[in-house]
Amino acid sequence: MTTIADRYRLDPVHIGKGGMGEVWGATDTRLRRRVAVKIISFPDGRPDPELVRRFVRESRLTARMDHPGVPILYDADEVTDGPFAGRLYLVMQLIDGIGLEDLLAEHDPLPVGWAAAIAAQACAVLDHAHGMMLVHRDLKPSNLMIDRHGGVKVLDFGLAVALDADERSRITGSNQMLGTLAYMAPEQFQGQAGPFSDLYSLGCVLYRMLSGRNPFDGPTQPALMHAHLYEEPASLRRLRAEVPPDLEELVHRLLAKRPQDRPASAAEVYDLLLPHIGELPALPGAVAPGRSSARMYAGVVGRVLLPPAASSATVSAGNSFSLGEVAKARRQAQRLIRESRYDEALRVLSRISQRAESALGADHSEVLDLRREHADALFKAGDYPAAAAAFRALAQDLARRDSPDADTVLHLRLQEANSHALAGDTGRALRLLDRLLDDQRRIYGKDDERVLELRRQIGLLLYGAGRVDEAVQALQELAADLERLHGHDHEAARNVRALIARLSG
Repeated sequence: MTTIADRYRLDPVHIGKGGMGEVWGATDTRLRRRVAVKIISFPDGRPDPELVRRFVRESRLTARMDHPGVPILYDADEVTDGPFAGRLYLVMQLIDGIGLEDLLAEHDPLPVGWAAAIAAQACAVLDHAHGMMLVHRDLKPSNLMIDRHGGVKVLDFGLAVALDADERSRITGSNQMLGTLAYMAPEQFQGQAGPFSDLYSLGCVLYRMLSGRNPFDGPTQPALMHAHLYEEPASLRRLRAEVPPDLEELVHRLLAKRPQDRPASAAEVYDLLLPHIGELPALPGAVAPGRSSARMYAGVVGRVLLPPAASSATVSAGNSFSLGEVAKARRQAQRLIRESRYDEALRVLSRISQRAESALGADHSEVLDLRREHADALFKAGDYPAAAAAFRALAQDLARRDSPDADTVLHLRLQEANSHALAGDTGRALRLLDRLLDDQRRIYGKDDERVLELRRQIGLLLYGAGRVDEAVQALQELAADLERLHGHDHEAARNVRALIARLSG
């Protein structure tokens, strides 16, 4: 039997295989427990030190995702000996359940309630991940698993971004690509991905669960890409009349071609899915019926709306507050923002933030999330001085917490600097970005992609401030580092050289 890292003894036969490698059941000989081990394949089959470095970094980020909808990641590294030497591996929680792809093969299409329940649980995971600045980028049925209690697990978080330098490299990759293309957002074909891309992929999955077919199809990669970019999917209710009209409308919004036309967040999609869940029928062979310890536990957690009231203060019946109010206010504010009614949206967010802080306390995660949404709304409204102040205050408050989320704090500081730049105060923006660059290098390392991207932004801002010589020098140093890391012909290095040529012309 093969043993990885002198610790994880693989079973004789793997339990799954895909474009990124094989999954094996295994025994952790040190802790004497069952685990899953994923042996990762390099995209071109050859070891790449840069990909190894990025893989380890992204694995560390994924390991911080403390959420019941994400399998626990125990270990990640490179195999040093044996038949898998030179390949990467992940060790994670072994889930007793069934993949959504296999579930659809047995129950196709799924009952409406189950489709909504699976999608809603995926939204809960995405909401948590997006709050940590993590994007899945490869959400599809083979990356969703349903355990015996009906809980959804989202798999392979971070693998896509760890193993590919940009989206376009995935489009011409392995034989599994047509399966991935069926769920990719249009903007990913241009090398861009963000939280809205995950929502589009979720829309494709939800369409598949409800209709029994993918929203777009094509015999070749170019044909399928064209469908995502320019075609509209068939009406869900024409394919299945029992799909409620508002659920069809939600799927239609998720599949919008432009990211800004999709729902504002995974949390909004979650709220819109909840009314469609109701009583869930049995799924023979997939979800065990009856009472279980996991359902008993979840049943209590689901009833928890608020933490205990702070100090001795009491909330009167006329002043009652629930998280349902927060969700309702969020939906209203997001709708107003989509309609460019920013002043009204800001008033809604301000009122609910004050009520939430009074009921929950200033350090509650909901209050902090509302403050961030308020700052984002100020930014979208073009009130850049107020947005800068809001981002700064929130970053400072988060940094003072016992266990601050460094990624979130750094992102808020970047938003503060961007706000000052857009307000015309480029000198202050550059000072903030220089300090941010020092902290990013210390936390992420000087060759991290986020550090390199920030250096590019600083170069552009220097040029915008009229400091052309400094801008060109900064970008030349960046180009040299990109060539050192990726080679002279790498796209990122070429783009920076082209930028230097334009600025110098």
